[in-house]
Amino acid sequence: MGAEGSRTLAGDRLNGSTLPFSWYVEPEVLRAERDGIFRRSWQYVVRAGQVAEPGSYVAASVGDLPVVLVRGDDRVLRGFANVCRHRGHELVSGEGRGASLQCPYHAWTYGLDGRLRAAPRAEREPGFEVDGIALEPVAVEEWGPFVFASPAPEASLADLLGDLPETLGLDDLVFHERASWSVEANWKVAIENFLECYHCAVAHPGFSQVVDVRPDSYRLEQNGHLLSQYGTIKAGEDDADPQFHLVWPNTVVNVMPGRRNVSIGPVLPSGPGRSDRFLDYFFSRGEDEAWIAEFRAFDDQVGQEDEALVESVQRGMSSGLVDHGVLLPESEKLVAAFQARVASALSSSGLSGPALPGAALP
Repeated sequence: MGAEGSRTLAGDRLNGSTLPFSWYVEPEVLRAERDGIFRRSWQYVVRAGQVAEPGSYVAASVGDLPVVLVRGDDRVLRGFANVCRHRGHELVSGEGRGASLQCPYHAWTYGLDGRLRAAPRAEREPGFEVDGIALEPVAVEEWGPFVFASPAPEASLADLLGDLPETLGLDDLVFHERASWSVEANWKVAIENFLECYHCAVAHPGFSQVVDVRPDSYRLEQNGHLLSQYGTIKAGEDDADPQFHLVWPNTVVNVMPGRRNVSIGPVLPSGPGRSDRFLDYFFSRGEDEAWIAEFRAFDDQVGQEDEALVESVQRGMSSGLVDHGVLLPESEKLVAAFQARVASALSSSGLSGPALPGAALP
């Protein structure tokens, strides 16, 4: 860890200073984030419909941690580390349905409650007992059509979501499709880009033609672990106003301008300079497919513009020529709040960064 990464929170009083750029580049920081952030936080993982029936299972990730969600015969949804207790092979991949979960390496077989049922040749091993061996549990909770998971949550999902369920309302929405892609940028770079529309007038001309992105019209709000943005449709437009939410630490929820729509998905770190992403899209039942195609083209255009931005930021941070940046405390207050939370979460891992004036934890 370089000198920049070893500074204490009190060590840099530059107003609006960002986290050290080294925190977006170094593998040591990502390892600390796995333990200090992703093992302790809720993240959207799958649709409830994917695990609706007894015996259904889905492999997913929380950060870079493999998990499996399974619906038991008792209709209880459970989560486990997707790691066989024998030699550590991933237990399942993709999704499916069955009466048990069997590891493809040596056929150790687990019940839908996670307990080991059978291990080939176990009867030949003196003193070996199947009883008492089970998959490592993971917390799971459902919110409408969404399933969240966490290895060891520090708070309930309800506390994390705050008033977001009432704000969105999901009763009339049905799943349409999942879009998946990767970006050559640290997961925090992608989240920070999501948390501000300071760049919209410059980088998103199409979006800015529809939405009033002036600071007096575009609201930024903090509500506990929830960081939210509320836009306003320009005069003459009949579509609904957009809103965008970050559920700490890495789940984004989008309502784009237009007819009833919600998309949700995590930003998953796959390396210090790379992130994997997906969004599950929901629309009103029976929505016109032609409108959905037009909507998705607009959404994709904004996404491609953001991808170019965050990849450029990652290249700049990786250059080593500048050790940190400077934030605008008002226009980028959600970015500042996010960075303060990252710094707080990692402080117990021995990492600390510059002071973040005006970015106290919500």
